[in-house]
Amino acid sequence: MDRGTVGSAQSGRLHVEVREEGPSAVVAPAGELDHHTADLLREPLEGCLEKGFTRLVVDCSRLEFCDSTGLNVLLGVRLKAEAAGGGVHLAAMQPVVARVFEITGAEAVFTVHDSVEAALAG
Repeated sequence: MDRGTVGSAQSGRLHVEVREEGPSAVVAPAGELDHHTADLLREPLEGCLEKGFTRLVVDCSRLEFCDSTGLNVLLGVRLKAEAAGGGVHLAAMQPVVARVFEITGAEAVFTVHDSVEAALAG
C-alpha cells in the first residue's frame, strides 16, 4: 500500500495527522475535539476531499473527547464525501467518544469499525 504522510496540524489540545493508504486518506486526531479545536480537524478532512480522496478513515483511537462541535465537523465532512461518491469511516473509537455518537444517534449515519485495519479493508 502507498503510505505517504500528507500533513499534520496541531494546537495544544488536538494534534491531527494525515496519511495516504492507497485510495483512502487516514486522518488521526489525538486529544480533545471541541469548539476550540474543531477547525484543526475540519481543515485536513476538507483538504483530503479537495485532493480527490473521497474515502476518509478517521482513526479515533487517540481521540479523548468529542463535543457537539466536533461531531458537526464529522457530519459535515460526511455529507461532502458522500456527495463526491465516497464516505467517512470511523475507526477504533474510545468508549467516551463512542458514547457521544450513541447518545446523539450519529453512529447510525457513519460506518464504524473496530480498527483502522478493518476500516481500510472494508
